[in-house]
Amino acid sequence: MSKYKISVLPRPKKVKSDQVLLVASGDLRLAANQEGWPAQKALERELVRGLRISGFELIRAHPYKPRERHGFISSQKEGMRVFREIDPEAWLMVAEAVWQYTQHILAGLLAHRGPILLAANWSGEWPGLVGMLNLSGSLTKAGVKYSMLWSEDFTDQASVKKLAQWLKRGHLTHRLDHITPLDEVKVPASQRRLGQALGAQLQREKAIMGVFDEGCMGMFNAIIPDHILGTTGVYKERLSQSSLYYATTQVRDSEARQVYGWLKGRGMTFKLGPNEKTDLTLDQVLTQCKMYIAALRMADEFGCDTIGIQYQQGLKDLLPASDLVEGLLNNSHRPPVRSGDSKRILYRGRPLPHFNEVDECAGLDGLITYRVHKALGQPVENTLHDLRWGDWDRSGTTDEYVWVFEISGGAPPAHFIGGYKGAVSERQPPMYFRLGGGTLKGISRPGEIVWSRIYIEKNKLNMDLGRAKVVRLPLQETQRRWQSTTPQWPIMHAVTYGVSRDQMMARHKSNHIQVVYATDANSAHTALLVKAAMAQGLGMTVTLCGCRKDGRPW
Repeated sequence: MSKYKISVLPRPKKVKSDQVLLVASGDLRLAANQEGWPAQKALERELVRGLRISGFELIRAHPYKPRERHGFISSQKEGMRVFREIDPEAWLMVAEAVWQYTQHILAGLLAHRGPILLAANWSGEWPGLVGMLNLSGSLTKAGVKYSMLWSEDFTDQASVKKLAQWLKRGHLTHRLDHITPLDEVKVPASQRRLGQALGAQLQREKAIMGVFDEGCMGMFNAIIPDHILGTTGVYKERLSQSSLYYATTQVRDSEARQVYGWLKGRGMTFKLGPNEKTDLTLDQVLTQCKMYIAALRMADEFGCDTIGIQYQQGLKDLLPASDLVEGLLNNSHRPPVRSGDSKRILYRGRPLPHFNEVDECAGLDGLITYRVHKALGQPVENTLHDLRWGDWDRSGTTDEYVWVFEISGGAPPAHFIGGYKGAVSERQPPMYFRLGGGTLKGISRPGEIVWSRIYIEKNKLNMDLGRAKVVRLPLQETQRRWQSTTPQWPIMHAVTYGVSRDQMMARHKSNHIQVVYATDANSAHTALLVKAAMAQGLGMTVTLCGCRKDGRPW
């Protein structure tokens, strides 16, 4: 028998009973990690102070990297190396002050046996809470136990108490008395029948979800396994972003100028400049117009009912940003595009629902929403937003807590005050988008909305949904919120009914939230119940969050 030798890694060093290990998952892009590092350092100092109050020491499980000028785990391979040296029984804190790629640390967290706490700053400028919500949705999908905590500085009385609870028990809880299973809600028979009929129609006739490369920015929670998605009657058509790039290069200049002229004619503003490295240029916008045409033609070729473009990795090195494209696709009234043989106008008079960042949960939600609202004669334009941040209104307009819903792309002009006349395209931040490209920016109009999220738990689709209103704030307050987040992106000022800030954070299983308008409060109430019934008919576990507009429980 031949002899062989297997090298064995040394056992991870055991930590003391009063020590907690810290890991920090970051971006895949070096510039983003460097820009976000000061915010991460500040968060970690706050966590050190917070744990010290309870007599515990916080220890970094991986070092600062002088050559790269940051201390984030910035790839999956690095994350695997880091976790090889972590005691799998150790108390572990994942501290997030910025957007993070879950894939960097998912392998380690799946194998970790000790208590896990996800901790995020409460900041609009640095979206740690957004990254944490993505990670929580991903761990929920993976069946990993974890706790969550968020705070502005982790020394306030509430967060100190929560930290102490976790350090004592290995888990902490938050109030979730705002949720009601749909089975406990009396849905009017007509609304239940309509929802069930729409679900049965989708399962019978089936639909195609066009996916331009899966797994954007490490969002494990945004991928629906085929065997689960197929139970709803929706099936993926896996498309390549390289094909979209090629198709974009085949669109004629004259066609792109027609799209640009159409938008200008409807009153849309493009903030153009001469320097392509820092400004939005006309060439960038015309290339985006070509991508818009190419996306519609590819969707038509493959019979897609909804599509999602990943963009942030791969395509960003070849083309300007896809955000203008995504927002236009989600609008019913948009530049007409003919088929390659010029015989048909594609998706005439209706959106081609687009799910930003290839979030397939949002894609399925958007398709369901479109069909429900079309059947009810309600506005069909819907979009996802980041659950980006929230704050009390400082203008005195309302004494309610106002969320900032904000997304890089996807928001349709139908949602904006003034429609296209209220829409502005500004260059994407160079830190993320080297080749530029314009956003589709606007202020969402006041009105009644339904919000929702589809996620995976225990290998099954779930939907949470609730009601909210969009409020109009003075421009000065809107600008404050934009400057506290990302001023190039569209913004929605949302007040959730019967769901506090902390209840939303504790329950929501994603960085994204889907929103759609209704013509009034009663219509929104009806649309929510029909949508809930459709989702349940498709096999989802459905939960209503918060309350009706008048404060009555569901």
